[in-house]
Amino acid sequence: MPRSVPPPDWVIARRRAIGDRIRAARLAAGLTQEQLALRIGMDRATYNRIEQGHSAALLDSLILIADAIGVPLADLVRT
Repeated sequence: MPRSVPPPDWVIARRRAIGDRIRAARLAAGLTQEQLALRIGMDRATYNRIEQGHSAALLDSLILIADAIGVPLADLVRT
């Protein structure tokens, strides 16, 4: 089975920027990764991969994260 093609570097950079905004919003809300992951029904390791930019988040996950932190989704994904 052929391996999938990795995303271009600019996509990875934007994914990391989104993760940075998620982390900043989470910290401003006074939440740990574990607390936030529990609020949205996700394991902490999966949440960590999103925040670190190592994993592409589904739109539904981003909506849940924004709601749990109490910020508009647009604040997390703006470019």
